[in-house]
Amino acid sequence: MKERGLDRDGTIAREGALDRVSAAFVPVVDAARAHITETFGGTRLHSAYLYGSIPRGTATPGVSDLDLQLALHDEPTETDRADAKAIEALLDRAFPQIDGVGILLTSTRVLLSDIERHDGGFFIACLCTPLLGPDLAEQLPLYRPTALLARETNGDLARVLPHWRAKAAEATTEADHRTLSRLVGRRIVRTGFTLIMPRWGGWTSDLDQSAELFGRYYPERVEQMRVAASLGRAPSPDPAVLGILINDLGPWLAAEYTAVHGEKVPRP
Repeated sequence: MKERGLDRDGTIAREGALDRVSAAFVPVVDAARAHITETFGGTRLHSAYLYGSIPRGTATPGVSDLDLQLALHDEPTETDRADAKAIEALLDRAFPQIDGVGILLTSTRVLLSDIERHDGGFFIACLCTPLLGPDLAEQLPLYRPTALLARETNGDLARVLPHWRAKAAEATTEADHRTLSRLVGRRIVRTGFTLIMPRWGGWTSDLDQSAELFGRYYPERVEQMRVAASLGRAPSPDPAVLGILINDLGPWLAAEYTAVHGEKVPRP
């Protein structure tokens, strides 16, 4: 792999691998595989994937969370969602080396659809590491750091901000604020990075590197982006810090993103 997260042909390289999972997290991954197989195996599950810092080999015990994507043969049902929530809770309780578990449920139809080609499809092909079942990446194209990819991955921040404001207003506990600040911090940094991705000409999911690369093009906003990266790694219960992202950096970033790349095609 060349620098900038690209393969020799200039396409974005898949960033994770099971052999990069550090020893501290191997039991977590093994347990996740077993519980997913037991619960979703048979007719429901097509394939399962890891994503995030654990398959990239950069996870920190006691700080990092476990992120999983399940591709189902059919559209997710309420039963599927309840079963996923049960696995999340079970793994989170069992392993102190992880701080939270998130399981995404999506049908193979959606992941392979034309409208998701440069969003959900890209996510599977480049950001997900196969854990169980056939790899959907074999049915997807190679990807380059283009404006189209930027628009379709993160060109909907303006639509997300009102939802975040509502969630912040509803948050009553430190746990609520931490959960939201981690989500907002990560999304803001990834949006900031993909804003400049075509100009930089590569790919990274590292939050700190993303913030610093963003700062090369928007130095007047780099300190706020560093705060977002910090929250993405170690969430804060302080609502004032979250407010900076939702009410200042977020609206500016959404407007700049639309001006540079346009808006993401709305989903049904």
